[in-house]
Amino acid sequence: MRIVFMGTPEFAVPSLQLLINNGYEVVAVVTQPDRPKGRKRTLTPPPVKEAALALGLPVLQPERMRSSEAVEALAQYRPDLIVTAAYGQILPKGVLELPRLGCINVHGSLLPRYRGGAPIQRAIINGEKVTGVTIMYMAEGLDTGDMISKVEVAITDEDTSGSLFEKLSAAGAELLEQTLPGIISGEATATEQQHELATYAPNLTREDERIDWAKSARQIYNQVRGLSPMAGAFTYLNGELFKVWACAKPAETSGAGSAAAALPGTVREASGAGITVQTGDGVLVLAQIQPAGKKAMSAADWLKGSRLAEGTVFGEASMANGAEQ
Repeated sequence: MRIVFMGTPEFAVPSLQLLINNGYEVVAVVTQPDRPKGRKRTLTPPPVKEAALALGLPVLQPERMRSSEAVEALAQYRPDLIVTAAYGQILPKGVLELPRLGCINVHGSLLPRYRGGAPIQRAIINGEKVTGVTIMYMAEGLDTGDMISKVEVAITDEDTSGSLFEKLSAAGAELLEQTLPGIISGEATATEQQHELATYAPNLTREDERIDWAKSARQIYNQVRGLSPMAGAFTYLNGELFKVWACAKPAETSGAGSAAAALPGTVREASGAGITVQTGDGVLVLAQIQPAGKKAMSAADWLKGSRLAEGTVFGEASMANGAEQ
């Protein structure tokens, strides 16, 4: 049986490796084109490409999977089944109709919740306690296909999007191993999604990364976790970009708000324990930060060479003069 695998980030690599380890015939791998990364904008291959080349597999990298040239190139491999995992493009009808056994997707959420490109990050940002993986048949819509199998994965208060990616990636590969035999034998059953219950997880924007200090300490804590270690959350200090990579878990707050104690974004204390900042409900201790022009570091290390006065206000409009570097 001929399988084409389609995926791009590290999330997809265990599923590809699972197919090879279990003896399936992977005839080609499709992934996104190499992209510039880092400050030097070095052209960098996606993790799935690196894994595929290491395994000696042919790699296709069409800019647009919807182009007739891309569909024709894929058709040359005569797939019986297409397996996708975080590929990053919606497949056109011409691709969906190629394999006799259809196209299946390993999706990092419990569908129909969190359809879209950023289900893992947004589950943490929204404070979810449970997420999971769904394997489904692909349709022309955005993650709308019938579901074949699911597995739940707990989200802890210490999880970041990085750690949750690893958990769901491993869970997805294991679920794929359990699900594939039924698909191949024709014994797998599929269930239509309850489309009226669908929620969406669109790709993150710059605005999603901006910290709104008027939100509660818990909400900001979840935002920081959900954006780490990829993009990072940010605010401003004296008009300069200031990233926040990690915070101490906040105490439970009353929910009644505590902004009257100080303007949200106000530094309440700067010490070896970190930078304590007032939020709209409770305080949040910034543990790992990245001031403009510097590498990420612990707040305690940064404070050894910088002065951050109590009363300094983080935020775009801040004109405080408390930080000297």
